[in-house]
Amino acid sequence: MMSFFARFAFTGPSNWKIQRITSILMAVYLFFIVGYLMTNPALTYDQWSELNSLLPMRVFTLLVVAAVAFHAWIGMRCVFTDYITVRLIGPKANGLRNTLQLGLAFMLLCYLLWTIKILWGL
Repeated sequence: MMSFFARFAFTGPSNWKIQRITSILMAVYLFFIVGYLMTNPALTYDQWSELNSLLPMRVFTLLVVAAVAFHAWIGMRCVFTDYITVRLIGPKANGLRNTLQLGLAFMLLCYLLWTIKILWGL
């Protein structure tokens, strides 16, 4: 029987591409933030607040948080399917794996909604 979460799994090559694209996006964000902090050594709260109130920065931040969520989903799904198996754990492995994946999905969704609430004050 196919796991409920197997429907949200992509093929190996598409997982690989998504992992690389999301990691590049996260690296670009990191370099931008580090560069901004290095070019503004006496950064004030007002400057930081102004940067993060700009629409492009809000969108960029939301994209990066979504990228982290996709990256985490694919990575943890791979860990769960590799190590929480009937062969390694026994007959309760499928239920445990599905429970962990449901918990992960719920947690990632909460993080995304929390980010939206922070960025747009909804």
